[in-house]
Amino acid sequence: MSRKRGTAMRMIQTEKLVYEYEKRDEEGNIIGSHRAINAVDVHVEPGEFVAILGHNGSGKSTLAKHMNAILTPTEGTMWVNGRDTKEPDNLWEVRQSAGMVFQNPDNQIIGTVVEEDVGFGPENLGVPTEEIWKRVEKSLEAVGMIEYRHHSPNKLSGGQKQRVAIAGVVAMEPKCIVLDEPTAMLDPNGRKEVLRAVEELRRREKVTVILITHYMEEVVDADRVIVMDQGNVVMEGTPREIFSRVEELKKYRLDVPQVTLLAYELQQRGLPLSNGILKTEELVKELCQLH
Repeated sequence: MSRKRGTAMRMIQTEKLVYEYEKRDEEGNIIGSHRAINAVDVHVEPGEFVAILGHNGSGKSTLAKHMNAILTPTEGTMWVNGRDTKEPDNLWEVRQSAGMVFQNPDNQIIGTVVEEDVGFGPENLGVPTEEIWKRVEKSLEAVGMIEYRHHSPNKLSGGQKQRVAIAGVVAMEPKCIVLDEPTAMLDPNGRKEVLRAVEELRRREKVTVILITHYMEEVVDADRVIVMDQGNVVMEGTPREIFSRVEELKKYRLDVPQVTLLAYELQQRGLPLSNGILKTEELVKELCQLH
């Protein structure tokens, strides 16, 4: 059982992580390779909420898939809860430690009734029946879907389906949940529902949350933000630190939250406002103080 000495307490740890995939032509012949992740060093502490941002093709989703050993490194190492994901003997414990939630909830929901779907994962883990139903109830409550336990998933909205998918992962009691663009296919209301569910989950269950997204407003409550571009980590810091660097983010083809951009533009016009304003209330307070 391979463990990273000295960092076993970290939830996620990478060291010079490289991932390359083969490029093929229409006939399936290998015509080269592409480096999707380039010698990346990142870490996530237990209980932390870390958001990973990046333009399409930045490598953020490829990195996420390493956290659940869906992919394993071409070079370097990924440790999840102290276990090296390249070691076949660690695969079970890695996937127990880190649960994945993907873009499309329809790809994760397989049951015909909500509560059966949520109980599917624990059942596969061999959890006793009585314990499964306790976990189903607790998980559905955590994501605000307990009243829909007897509904068909097919009749739910996109946001509700995604909350059921999250409950299914939570029922397996992972230490970490990796959400790979979970709101990409949802309308604004669905996005709010899912983010509220994730925040409630963190508060109640103390799980580590890693959110991969391209919606800037979704990361303002994160403990830390990692920005990726062309397979590299190019920025890292608190949301306030990252969103203070508007011009640098533009260079990586990324936006900032609308209120942050408004505050930045007012700053450019001479108003003495703080850097990296993240919420409307903050901007209103500062403008009132100026007045």
